[in-house]
Amino acid sequence: MKRLFTGRFEGYSFESFQKDLLSGVIVGVIAIPLAMAFAIASGVKPEYGIYTTCIAGILISLFGGSKYQIGGPTGAFIPILFGIVIVYGYENLLLAGLLAGIMLCLMGLFRLGSLIKFIPQPVTIGFTSGIAVIIFTGQIANLLGLTGIKKHEDFISNMKEIVVHIHTINLYSLATALICFLVILTTPKLLPKIPGSLIGLIVSSVIATLFFSEHVPTIGTSFGAIPNTLPHFHIPDITWGHIQQLLAPAFVIAVLGGIESLLSAVVADGMTNSKHNSNRELIGQGIANIITPLFGGIPATGAIARTATNIKSGAVSPMSGVIHGLVVLLTLLLLAPYASHIPLASMAPILMMVAWNMSERKHFLHVLKTKTGDSLVLLVTFFFTVFTSLTTAVELGLILAVILFAKRMSKMLVITKVLPDDTKENRKVRSHVVNEAHDCPQISIYTIEGPLFFGAAQTFEQGILETIHCKPKILILRMGKVPFMDTTGEFYFRNIAQHFKKQNGLVLISGIVPSLKEALEKTGLYREFGEEHFFNHTGEAINYALAQIETKKCVGCKHFAFRECIQLSQPSEGEKEIDDKEKVLGLVRR
Repeated sequence: MKRLFTGRFEGYSFESFQKDLLSGVIVGVIAIPLAMAFAIASGVKPEYGIYTTCIAGILISLFGGSKYQIGGPTGAFIPILFGIVIVYGYENLLLAGLLAGIMLCLMGLFRLGSLIKFIPQPVTIGFTSGIAVIIFTGQIANLLGLTGIKKHEDFISNMKEIVVHIHTINLYSLATALICFLVILTTPKLLPKIPGSLIGLIVSSVIATLFFSEHVPTIGTSFGAIPNTLPHFHIPDITWGHIQQLLAPAFVIAVLGGIESLLSAVVADGMTNSKHNSNRELIGQGIANIITPLFGGIPATGAIARTATNIKSGAVSPMSGVIHGLVVLLTLLLLAPYASHIPLASMAPILMMVAWNMSERKHFLHVLKTKTGDSLVLLVTFFFTVFTSLTTAVELGLILAVILFAKRMSKMLVITKVLPDDTKENRKVRSHVVNEAHDCPQISIYTIEGPLFFGAAQTFEQGILETIHCKPKILILRMGKVPFMDTTGEFYFRNIAQHFKKQNGLVLISGIVPSLKEALEKTGLYREFGEEHFFNHTGEAINYALAQIETKKCVGCKHFAFRECIQLSQPSEGEKEIDDKEKVLGLVRR
């Protein structure tokens, strides 16, 4: 237990506590309306959002890997949680959250926190923007005060509901929402240190209560009174059948929660010049999501906006996150009865602003303007998030990103035929010196640049075999710029070696990097080629190759690919005598 808090409260003082107290109170006040709004949008009672903020917020701060992380319900979860509630019900949502917590703990224990960097930004921007659209459009009904609306899991059905019931618009609800919007937009200019969402909620609620209380639906009329009591401990109904049903939704919650919490921690690092522990953060998120459902709370993760506010307010330790949770809990116990009078129309602008702020619109447009494969990945992820589900969108986005990445990497493989440049003192090999009149018939040298993996391996084999027309005896492959080789690359690499072996040829390798050498040793290919056929430098490989060639074929050759060719092309004394005799016999015959 002592190790758990090592380094998190070192040098902590009363002055530090004062800073944490101020920032914790500020973030706690901001979190209250968001907690209720996220819960309502997720299809559950508002108090469950408050329970989540209290419990998960405290646990994430205590056990997470970032000193400044503020945890709780977030907008990114809304489409997922709402879908689970519609299909499986609230009780099974709690079980899904618990299972997600276990998965997050396992991710942290198996040190998968660093995998966040392998998720392409177009995928992240795509599903984040898609979620923002779902949240924003999902509040149109509350904004307009429409009645008779049935909630559906898919986007198109929900839009049809709005169109069909647009005639039920409630002008009182619309007026309440507009007042809240106006206050939210003007508060940062007039009172920059006070959260606009809270002021907008209070002002619009007071006006609605005083002037048209009977004409706008409220939290109380829609969900009943919010109890001002502590949440009760309750174990969800756990059966093997329910677990099987909820494994996929729980995995989505775990992955999205892990992504968002680690992104939030990275933002916090950038703002404070600190460094979080990604695996510990996943474990902290997991613990919070295991315990929170036992008290009726919904899944939680790190909240980027609240974490940033926490830092800007002067937080110095996880204590600010604990205080934020206690502030929300105290508010629940003292002011819960008053929250029941909050109009649903007052909650809609808050969520719409959340959606607008998380929409990544600038980054979205920037990626689109590149008009590259990333633009396609972005659009696919975005549209599938909106029109199908987040699970499908992320899967397709990642698959498409991998395919496009493989295609790009395959184009990076460059195969060049080279020979030593005798016009230079260092005699480095160059491609421009190779031509029909200057190319050794017995030795071919190729420089390979780029990774030999499944996307480029066949190109590698074809590039070598198709350009060799004279069937050389020796092939030298310069592989100093080949960073790695997968099993597919190894397969085609072996094919080339076997092809030359069948023709009594020889393959020599020069400049291979240590990591690639280790990989070839593990697969047995290094032993199959023969240790004596691997060289550190191309010059060594050329010297070895010249010692293996058939010197008789060099006599009379005019290519002069190597310096040694001048001497090799001259016939020996014995060969000269034989050649002279043949010339004489030729004259006699004539």
